[in-house]
Amino acid sequence: MQTPENQELNDDELFEHHRVIASKGQEPLRVDKFLMNFIEYATRNKIQQSAKSGHIWVNGTIVKQNYKVKPNDEVKVLFEHPPHEFLLVPEDIPIDVVYEDDVLLVVNKPAGMVVHPGHGNYTGTLINALLHHVKDLPTNSNERPGLVHRIDKDTSGLLVVAKTEAAMTHLAKQFFDKTSEREYVALVWGNVKDEEGTIEGHIARNPKNRLQMHVFPDGDEGKEAVTHYSVIERLGYVTLVSCKLETGRTHQIRVHMKYIGHTLFNDERYGGDKILKGTTFTKYKQFVDNAFKILPRQALHAKTLGFVHPVTGETMRFDSEIPQDMVECIEKWRHYSHHSS
Repeated sequence: MQTPENQELNDDELFEHHRVIASKGQEPLRVDKFLMNFIEYATRNKIQQSAKSGHIWVNGTIVKQNYKVKPNDEVKVLFEHPPHEFLLVPEDIPIDVVYEDDVLLVVNKPAGMVVHPGHGNYTGTLINALLHHVKDLPTNSNERPGLVHRIDKDTSGLLVVAKTEAAMTHLAKQFFDKTSEREYVALVWGNVKDEEGTIEGHIARNPKNRLQMHVFPDGDEGKEAVTHYSVIERLGYVTLVSCKLETGRTHQIRVHMKYIGHTLFNDERYGGDKILKGTTFTKYKQFVDNAFKILPRQALHAKTLGFVHPVTGETMRFDSEIPQDMVECIEKWRHYSHHSS
């Protein structure tokens, strides 16, 4: 009988849920702490339980939770069942369909809805809803049905979904070639200096916090990312801006705006859920806390989406209303800046 200490990896019986290669500069670090930096929504207790059950492997061998990860180690989390994101179940969840024909549909996703299943979110996602709405969605290169692009859980707004393989290929090429139009509206901390500008800087995972992305201006890591922004309205300690994406990297607007010193309002992951600009008065702190309650998420909405129809060749352009939570928060700041100026 094989024990956890001598058992060798048998890929036929186990399914890989996570795989991380430690960097060349990795300092010795317990594997449970190491995985905490990579697995979203995981608790240390859950990771330790996985280790005790023999589900954590390093370089092909099961390790205990106190194993010290070294440079270039290959760390895997394996279970006897396939990842939940591959067990896609149609769910009768209402979706706001803005447009639909035989080859595609455009949906307006509410804030709080995860786009596709993943660790910690296996049901209630947009994909679960789409599978109920449309039969036989094509899968993209990541085995995710219908998705041409995605937006974060707490970002609201427009997404195009492909219903055929040909539409998927055609639309994906437009996004890759940067010919699609994607405009977001964001409320950011601080008075943005220039009326408009372009932010360029490669984006990759933050080596110190793997749940964040990070800008590498020298381009030595990550993928090229370009965001064009313009000021819509100045509201004292915050600014309402339009952001047009040339590329579509994970957290692109959130990390690019932080990079130029204007973190999104109430963006918890990037520190925008703290008072970053303004006075030290208690009344102001209460005002901001109330604004956070009105808008309990990052202030970001995918407002406009444009692309060429894969079949007709027609230019399609869709616009969406800014959701009520953002509207109320903007109104609150508008009132505050008007009365404090």
